[in-house]
Amino acid sequence: MLKNQMMSKDLLLKNKLFLFIGRSWTILFLLFEVIFFSIFVRGFLSLEGVQIVFFFTTAIFLIGVGELFVIITGGIDLSVGFVMGFSSIISAKLIVTLVNNGFTPSLAILIGVLITLCIGLIPGLINGLLIAQLKVPPFIATFSMLSITYGISELLIQGIPAKNLPQLANSIGNGYFFYIIPERGIFSFFLKPQIQQRGELLIEILPNTVIITFVIIAILAFVLKWTKFGQHTYAIGGNEDAAIRAGINVKKHIVKIYMLSSFLASVAGVLYMLKYVTGKADAGSSFLLDSIVAVVIGGASLYGGIGTVGKTVIGCTILAVLETGLRMYGIPTFDKYIAVGLILVFAVLVDQFFPELIHKELT
Repeated sequence: MLKNQMMSKDLLLKNKLFLFIGRSWTILFLLFEVIFFSIFVRGFLSLEGVQIVFFFTTAIFLIGVGELFVIITGGIDLSVGFVMGFSSIISAKLIVTLVNNGFTPSLAILIGVLITLCIGLIPGLINGLLIAQLKVPPFIATFSMLSITYGISELLIQGIPAKNLPQLANSIGNGYFFYIIPERGIFSFFLKPQIQQRGELLIEILPNTVIITFVIIAILAFVLKWTKFGQHTYAIGGNEDAAIRAGINVKKHIVKIYMLSSFLASVAGVLYMLKYVTGKADAGSSFLLDSIVAVVIGGASLYGGIGTVGKTVIGCTILAVLETGLRMYGIPTFDKYIAVGLILVFAVLVDQFFPELIHKELT
């Protein structure tokens, strides 16, 4: 009797362990990455190293969260990477044109960015109408838009990256929210103080592009979890027929979802333009795979109805740490795709096998 009780307790502990791993493997994997790169990459866990991770990968977070909304509805958006490149070129071209026509750099950037974000809604609108109204499969509709936006981008630049942007664009894209010079007790918001002598320490905290990215993500997390828009998104992905019977305008909502995805890709394109002071047609080509992988790693189902912004951010962070860590370690960039592919396979296997363990009653 006592032996049976002990065996029952051991089985319960094993089941709890499987349940913990199933629910927390992304956190454990992220922790492993951070520990590994902290040991083998000098300065990785420093303030500068952490900021580098997020500064160079803001597009993964923006495009990933946009892709999450689409995937929750049961769709997919393959156009986001080249919509990002398209927007980087449009914004750069507009700003240069406005400056050349007498606008101040600040006004040119403001107008150029606003017009670009409005134009950036168009690919999403077309995708949404094709999918919702004409019943074109999401894969075909968004892949077609990928080709269209890439072609337009190449026509606009004729193989030459957009350039000659004002210095203010670089100051915004590569600026920080907070600056400190400890020796002189200087604290400055947004405006970078001048270093008066060689070797003087300047501490830069929170890149502007990272702040913009995570403010947008925080807003979308609230929208998805607490608003009617978010509830309708889950309802459509869970059971579209039931959503229709519940009175949800499914076609209109799907159009909005694809416009949101396109808008976030456009924001990523604008931030790319500000960071690198240029626009490139293929600026976001590598982020399509990353965004889908991040959503899957975050536990969203490709069949729709399941997923959260918080877990997608964790998935994005895993890829951001991996990409930046490998680059700082000196491993060629193309090796990242091997690692990403392996992580994707593992995530799909977890999605296939761990739900049964997670929902199984422990007796």
